Amino acid sequence: MNDKEKLFKVLKPRFEKNMNRHKGLEWIKVQKRLEENPQKLWSLSEMERTDGEPDVVGLNKNTGEYIFYDCSAESPKGRRSVCYDREALESRKEYKPKSSAVEMANAMGIELLTEEQYQELQILGAFDTKTSSWIKTPAEIRKLGGAVFADRRYDHVFIYHNGADSYYAGRGFRGWLEV
Repeated sequence: MNDKEKLFKVLKPRFEKNMNRHKGLEWIKVQKRLEENPQKLWSLSEMERTDGEPDVVGLNKNTGEYIFYDCSAESPKGRRSVCYDREALESRKEYKPKSSAVEMANAMGIELLTEEQYQELQILGAFDTKTSSWIKTPAEIRKLGGAVFADRRYDHVFIYHNGADSYYAGRGFRGWLEV
């Protein structure tokens, strides 16, 4: 079995188990689109490898592309303990994390969820009830040294700020990809 077949063996059952995330969409059409886009397939594989549990959450009606979000219950395990971006990583004098959220996302070919996307994800279920996730930070906040993260506590979604150079074992990042 090749890597593509292995990935489909994971993605298809997840898709079928969570139809509430993508009402009206059909796996066969998603699979066809994936097969036509091997680079995007690689990115999805990276999302899966780092425990993001990617799943379809919608369809971009303008482009016809399927939208995938990381749908793991908690912030993906393979992407935790990272600061926000390269600038933040370089600013740390000691105890530097292994990488940054922005760099890892870029290397995987995905984007960090925006605040709006994070709120949309939370409508689909309760995510990050024990962890938190960096989200795309507005330039004006980042310019001042901050970065934004989010989580769900007390059945509410919270958006917070922190120094971009901070990192915690329970904070990673969630990504998205259009295929």
